[in-house]
Amino acid sequence: MKISILDDYFDTLRTLACFRKLDGYEVTVFNDHAQDIDSLAARLKDTEVLVLFRERTQIRGPLLERLDALRLISQRSVYPHIDIDACTRRGVIVSSDQHAGSPSYAAAELTWGLIIAAMRQIPQQMSALRAGTWQIGVGSSLRGKTLGIYGYGRIGATVAGYGRAFGMNVLVWAREASLHRAQKDGYAVAQSKRSFFESADVITLHMRLVKETRGIVTKTDLSCMKPTALLVNTSRAPLIEPGALVEALRAGRPGAAAVDVYEEEPLRDPDHPLLKMDQVVCTPHIGYVTRDEYEVQFSDIFDQVTAYAAGTPINVVNPDVFDVLKGRVAS
Repeated sequence: MKISILDDYFDTLRTLACFRKLDGYEVTVFNDHAQDIDSLAARLKDTEVLVLFRERTQIRGPLLERLDALRLISQRSVYPHIDIDACTRRGVIVSSDQHAGSPSYAAAELTWGLIIAAMRQIPQQMSALRAGTWQIGVGSSLRGKTLGIYGYGRIGATVAGYGRAFGMNVLVWAREASLHRAQKDGYAVAQSKRSFFESADVITLHMRLVKETRGIVTKTDLSCMKPTALLVNTSRAPLIEPGALVEALRAGRPGAAAVDVYEEEPLRDPDHPLLKMDQVVCTPHIGYVTRDEYEVQFSDIFDQVTAYAAGTPINVVNPDVFDVLKGRVAS
C-alpha cells in the first residue's frame, strides 16, 4: 500500500514514536508545500492513502479527478479544505477523528503565550533591544481585567482556566449549550454579543470554522471593542469578516491584535498589512505545531490508516462512499 504524507515541513513525523505504525507500508513524505494541481497530481498519481497535515493543502474536485489510485484520505479535525462530495463520488473514504474528548493544549498554550506577548509588548521590546534601544513603551497587566472567550469548547474552556489562574474576570459568549456549560464551570456569560465585545479587555476566538461560523465576527463587532483591547485569533482567520481586522486596527478598535492564522496560508508576503503594524503580534499558524501534539494527532491519523488496511475504516465522515463502493463491486 502506497502512502503519501504532504507538508511535513521539517520532516518531523519520521522521528515520532507513532510513525512506527506505518512500518511495512511504502511511505513517501513531502517536506515542501505544493498547491498547483499539476504538481500534486504528478506526486500523488500512485498514492492509495493520503495523509494530511490539517488544512495545509486544498483537496478539491479537479485534483481528485486525476487521482485514480486514491482510496483513503486520513487526517484529524475539521475538513473545510476537502471536497467531501467529490471524494464520495470518486469512492475515496475520508477518515477524520474529531477528537471530542481531547483539547489541543498546544493551541491553548500558544493562545496564552500570544496574550502575554501582546499585552507586555514582548516581541516589540525584543526588536528594540536588538536595535540598541532600552524600553520602548509600557505594557499592561492581566490581573483584574476581563478575558472574553468567544466559543466555549475544549480549547476555549482550557484558555478560560488559564485566565482564572492569572486573576482575570472570564466572560463567555457562545452558543446556548456552551453558555450553560460555561456557567456550570463558574464563569460569567455575556448578556449579548454587543456587550461581550464592549466589555472585554482581551477577546480570544475558539470556534471551529464551519458554514455557520464563517465571518461570525463582523466589522461592527470589532468597532465595539475598547481602544485598549486585544483581539486574539488562534482558530481560523475566516471566523472574522474578510478585511475587517486590518480595517478595525487602523481605526483603533481594538487597539492591538495577536494572530496565528490568516485568510491565505502559507503567508509569504512580508508586506501583508498585519505584519506591518506595530500593535500586532503574528505567528505562522503554529498553534498545534509541537512534537507532543503531533504525537497525539498522528497516532490517531495512522490508526485510521491501519484500520483501512485491515478492511474496517474508522472515523469516516462520508459514509455514503460505501454505497458508491458497493455499486462498483456489483457492476
